[in-house]
Amino acid sequence: MKLCLFIILLKLVFPCLDNFRWDTMGAFLDKPKMEKYNSHGEGNSLRYGLSSMQGWRVEMEDAHTAVIGLPHGLDLWSFFAVYDGHAGSQVAKYCCEHLLEHITTNSDFQTALQENASVDSVKNGIRTGFLQIDEHMRTISEKKHGVDRSGSTAVGVLISPTHVYFINCGDSRALQSRAGAVHFFTQDHKPNNPLEKERIQNAGGSVMIQRVNGSLAVSRALGDFDYKCVHGKGPTEQLVSPEPEVYAIERCEAEDEFIILACDGIWDVMANEQLCDFVRSRLEVTDDLERVSNEILDTCLYKGSRDNMSVVLVCFSGVPKVSPEAVKREAELDKYLESRVEEIMKKQGDEGVPDLVHVMRTLASESIPNLPPGGELASKRSVIEAVYNKLNPYRSDDTDSASTDDMW
Repeated sequence: MKLCLFIILLKLVFPCLDNFRWDTMGAFLDKPKMEKYNSHGEGNSLRYGLSSMQGWRVEMEDAHTAVIGLPHGLDLWSFFAVYDGHAGSQVAKYCCEHLLEHITTNSDFQTALQENASVDSVKNGIRTGFLQIDEHMRTISEKKHGVDRSGSTAVGVLISPTHVYFINCGDSRALQSRAGAVHFFTQDHKPNNPLEKERIQNAGGSVMIQRVNGSLAVSRALGDFDYKCVHGKGPTEQLVSPEPEVYAIERCEAEDEFIILACDGIWDVMANEQLCDFVRSRLEVTDDLERVSNEILDTCLYKGSRDNMSVVLVCFSGVPKVSPEAVKREAELDKYLESRVEEIMKKQGDEGVPDLVHVMRTLASESIPNLPPGGELASKRSVIEAVYNKLNPYRSDDTDSASTDDMW
């Protein structure tokens, strides 16, 4: 009822919001769905692991692609991508199945390969693939006698034997770690960015509450055809552009460590350096890339992310190796946290068993050494909760879905 009154009030104050796509804001579950889809693989001197989770959202609208060894004579090339859908999953799903094909088969890309894969021509071929699939999806949608209103961001990497081509369209993000630090990351396409805002206004639109026409929170995306119908403007001049930014980074075998591709549900709660440091610390205690990917999602959930979450972790030969010292520190940290939970629960005495919120807040107020950088206490929520549940088998389930943000 309160939400309905809020929407009515907004529409009275801002009549232009009559066409506001409230579905882009999403709806939430009573508790998050933490079941995960996992996959992994290796080849071309690469290893990858991926994880995706619905989380608090009512629907799962993310999709992903992971292919090592590409068709059309590109055996030594690989492609990875994450698609973050909104207002439906149709565009994200279609892109996950067909975007790579549109990139590798278009004439510009094929010509680039005949020219010994010059960097600029490959970048142009990738751009052409995006524009082609967007136009193709529009045609399919119109033939169904109704425009599909869903859209999707896309972030990916096309890895050749000599270069990594970072591809971004929207506000998902890619990050590369090299020589122990963040080496490169893509720039988010937000409506309030000066160049994006200029294009939107030139197409007759506006940026309100950091959204295109007060509605869509990204300024570049595939799909979203409601925002691509300004007459006299080309496909890259519309309110929302399907054009990706493509960056080519020359590979450095001795220093390249890993690449992270993730939707904004990850970046909403983790800064670039935080996530980079967290992943590096996890790679020092396990070489299971699915496990590392799962820990990223769980940590972000407990840090307060309310979105679908997907992450692809691609590792080069220079990735950090498992360290016996790091494994030992991790085991000691887990043991310390278990003992502290026991102490906190016993200390309550006659007051009864404290709830999990109290336990987490108490630990958060303490200086605990050797917590994983970037993840901090949130990354150890599962350890804390496991011992809490063991000591309190008659607990209420009310705290099971509480985020760490709720706990301090």
